[in-house]
Amino acid sequence: MHSHHNHDTHSHHHHANAVSRTLWIATAITLSYAGVEAGVGWWAGSLALVADAGHMLNDASALALAAVAAWLAQRPVSARHSYGFGRAEFLAALINSATMLALVIWLVISALQRLSDPQPVRGEAVSLVAAIGLAINLLVAWLLSRGERNLNTRAALLHVLGDLLGSVAALLSGIVIAFTGWTPIDPLLSLGIGALVLISSLRLLREALHGLMEGTPFDLRLEEVGRSLASLSGVVSVHDLHIWSVAPEKIMLSAHLVVQDLRQWETVLESCLALLDERFGIHHVTLQPEPSARTVRWLDPHGGHPASIHDQEHH
Repeated sequence: MHSHHNHDTHSHHHHANAVSRTLWIATAITLSYAGVEAGVGWWAGSLALVADAGHMLNDASALALAAVAAWLAQRPVSARHSYGFGRAEFLAALINSATMLALVIWLVISALQRLSDPQPVRGEAVSLVAAIGLAINLLVAWLLSRGERNLNTRAALLHVLGDLLGSVAALLSGIVIAFTGWTPIDPLLSLGIGALVLISSLRLLREALHGLMEGTPFDLRLEEVGRSLASLSGVVSVHDLHIWSVAPEKIMLSAHLVVQDLRQWETVLESCLALLDERFGIHHVTLQPEPSARTVRWLDPHGGHPASIHDQEHH
């Protein structure tokens, strides 16, 4: 039996449109100023400013991905794409993270060259542009924080907050150079910004690969979900339990439930759906009832319970 918990369609589209509009505005602002920072950084000879522009480009990519996801969420499924197009976000995130890792490699090589062969830097110009960039990041963070909060907007907000640190680093670089003339601060801080890009890119890469491999969402534990289902009245055991995501906010679950009395299946089903919805936030559920033939309730696939539950095959 397959169950989807549906909400009011008009309200869903209204919220999706609002989220998408906010994200596209934030993307346009961030991407535009990333171009300004890159151009001025190149002219002023500031690797830190160019690095911060790269970090803003990373943020713009994350914002665009979130905006595309909000748009895709409104598209209906089709005979050719029965799950919709939510997985495109995982693929885009994979490409985005790989691109940013290439940027980090370039930053490290350039910073090491600058340390061995210092170049003149226009500190005043760097400070001014970095200060404006900091204000831009604060504006984007405000836009994201005042709108509807979901997984995509929270992830995008984390990117922007990380870029705030990059803008502060570039601003500090310009101030130090303007007042002391000590140019090594620029490549040193660019390495720090590169580290921020590396951390966010690796996290994004991990999430993208995990989603594409249909892994269990990181915030859910398969064993906990299985034991919770097995503890419900009328349920004897749970096996062939699979949890995966077809999009970051679209978690799917399928399982076989051995029940005490098939005549009570409707009542058991409602209890299962309520549990999965309220405790784990899982709304797309397929449950297969089976007549009682064993007494084991749930087996941890990593050991610890001498039972005969079926193997945990991938869905």
